[in-house]
Amino acid sequence: MENKKCLECNETVKGRIDKKFCGDYCRNAYNNRVSKGSKNLIRNINNRLRKNYKILSELNISGKTKVTRTKLYDKGFDFNFFTSIYTTKTGNTYFYIYDQGYLALENETFLLIRKEL
Repeated sequence: MENKKCLECNETVKGRIDKKFCGDYCRNAYNNRVSKGSKNLIRNINNRLRKNYKILSELNISGKTKVTRTKLYDKGFDFNFFTSIYTTKTGNTYFYIYDQGYLALENETFLLIRKEL
């Protein structure tokens, strides 16, 4: 019988024939190390979406508000992060972060709206 080695610490693994780790600590450490990069990417994107959502929510108290691009930028809004896009029959494109949306108007102005769920 072949002696299998733990994928994390390289110690001999005892037990089932398909066992890959010597214990829970090594299994968790290995999986955390392997998925570290993708978790950071997801965490950073979610943080960016959360910040954008908070900015829109604070500025759009009434459910429909006009604001300037400068005001959004000053608060730290990032136009590259949104959760969905909706284009109307007339060709207007709304960008949404969950239920908070915005539409680009003339003169660097944006219409902020809240979608009723």
